[in-house]
Order: sequence, then C-alpha cells, then structure tokens
Amino acid sequence: MRADIVICGLGPAGRALAHRCLVRGMSVVAIDPHPDRRWQATYAAWTDELPPWLDGTAVAATVSWPHAHGRRAHTIPRSYSVLDTGRLQHSLDLTEATVLSGRATTLDRHTVTLDSGRRVWADRVIDARGLRRRAGRAEQTAYGLVLDDPGADEPPLFMDWRADNGADSGSPRSFLYTIPVGGGRVLFEETCLVGAPAIDLGELARRLRCRLRARGIPVRGDEPVERVRFPVVGGVPGAGRFGAAGGYLHPATGYSVGAALAAAGDIAAGRAATSNAARAVYRLRRAGLRALLSLPPGEVPGFFDAFFELDIGLQCAYLSGHADLAGTAAAMTRLFAAVPAGTRARLAAATLHLPALSHPGSGSVIME
Repeated sequence: MRADIVICGLGPAGRALAHRCLVRGMSVVAIDPHPDRRWQATYAAWTDELPPWLDGTAVAATVSWPHAHGRRAHTIPRSYSVLDTGRLQHSLDLTEATVLSGRATTLDRHTVTLDSGRRVWADRVIDARGLRRRAGRAEQTAYGLVLDDPGADEPPLFMDWRADNGADSGSPRSFLYTIPVGGGRVLFEETCLVGAPAIDLGELARRLRCRLRARGIPVRGDEPVERVRFPVVGGVPGAGRFGAAGGYLHPATGYSVGAALAAAGDIAAGRAATSNAARAVYRLRRAGLRALLSLPPGEVPGFFDAFFELDIGLQCAYLSGHADLAGTAAAMTRLFAAVPAGTRARLAAATLHLPALSHPGSGSVIME
C-alpha cells in the first residue's frame, strides 16, 4: 500500500492532521490500535489558538475572561474555549482515508511496519502516537466531577490555588479548575499541574470533595467522573513527528490540543513541522518545567500571582507561542524579576541544572 502520507496515531493531533490532508486532496493512510475508540477527555484551548477551519459545533462553551486565584484574585483578559469532545472527533472526518487497525512497530521517513507485519509506503510518515508513561517522567494528574452549574457564585476558574481542599500545608499543591462543558453542566477538577511523582488520583479525589464541601456545592454521588494522567515530557520536535510526540505539548502546562489544531493545516501543506525557534522554545519550556518542580508548596500560589500579573501579551507568548522565542524569553525574564528573591534563587538553580535549593518533598506542582 502506498499513499501521500501515513499518520500513526488518531488522537486529536493525528486525526486533525489526517483531516486537513484529506481536505487538500491527498491520499491518507491512518494507523491506530483502536481507530474507532471514542475520546473521553475534556479538551480546551485559548480561543485565539483555534483555527478558522474548525467546525463551530466542536466548541461546547466559551468563557470570555476566566478567573485565576493564587494568593490574590485575577481576571485573565483572554477568551477560553471548551471543546465538545464528541463533536470535535466527528467533525474531523476521515471518510476518504484508509484507516488501518493495528500498532505501528517501526517507522522511518517513508515506511511503516505494523505489528501484523504489513508494510505501508508513503511520501511522508508522521508519528502522532502521543507520549507513553514511563518511570521517572513528570506527569499531570487530575480528578474531576461534572456537576450541575452552581451559578454565578462559582465563576469559571482557570486555576484556583486557595487552600480549602484539606491538603496539609507542606504537601504538594493542587488547584481547582472549573469550566462549563455545555448543557448547563460544569467540570470541577482538582489538578496536579505536573509532578515527579504526580499526586495520586485518590488523593486528588479526596481534595476535590473536601473543596466542594467547603464551598457548599452539593454532590449526589452519581456524577460523571473524569480521571487524567499523562506524561508531560518525552516529545522531540522534528519533521516526522506531530502533536505531543513532536513537542507540541507544553511541558510546563500540559496543553497540546490547541497548538496541534492550529498547526495541522500548515503541516498538511508541507510547511516545516518545526524550526530552530520552535526547538529553542521547547528547551525554554523544559527549563520552566524544572523551575516549577523546584518550588516548595508554599511558594507556588505566589509564583502564579506573578505570572497572571504579567502583560497579557507575555502570558500569551509563554502559553501559546510554539515558535515565539523572543516572546517566551521575555515572559520568563519578566516573571523571574517579579517573584521574591528566594523564589528567584530556586528558579535560577533549576534552570541551570544546579543542585536543588528546595526541600526534597517539593517534587509535585500543578496545570491542566
């Protein structure tokens, strides 16, 4: 079998790329162990990241200015969109593609071999299989419940670090993420941004229920549950990789879907999948991950206060500038200057791979 392009992996990144290749009239072979599996996770992105070709029905809800809370309250002047997972998957139509059920065992620039022994040739081969969990890899974990909308008393929260989740003050911090998911329902999710090791899902569930009780939000016990656990490192930017496998996952936040959707059209058109600037940005983001992991729990809310007080242009550059080297560097420099001196010392040591200045128990921080 031969095609213009073979795409291994049919998560949001791989499926979006396959869809955009079909729109361009290309012959597409898509390979996945479970190609018909329905996506279960809740995906969201900053609205300005979403490409104009995306079907409007794939957006379940949009929050004009979400809130954040460290030690102080913040309003983020940037629109945030929550995707309807089922409609997103359906809108990325693959009817004209050849979809093979199987696992890709070996890949090179033009050939893929499946676990069945079958081989497929193409002008381009793209690895979009995501990242595998592996011992020692930093991960993001989260536990959420989908509840009836409690109303204006609980506005959408991009992250809320307030200490009403029952966690000990010296334990790794987690935050509350609260977003509408459509149909009068809201996802309340206790999230460990990143940890090595990450906070256990059982502990996050306990913290979430404690937080909901503290805020007077009722839970019946039969609500839909969302469980999240995935590695945030392991991707390598390169021409033959896309999505999390290709470095599109932000290692310090865990976001990747918006970046992959935004880039899918360019990759389908044959434009460079990566660049020297994108590689440099990825290295800076890895430094940001080390910095987060170095912080003692008590310093985490203040760190995010400083971040959300940055100019919104700098916030956008750090969160969404996949190849914006100047903007990413400027955001990190301004943030470094804004945090207290003790935090600066820890951030500098972590960025430069110097011995840790924080206590050994600070290996989990926290974003979704």
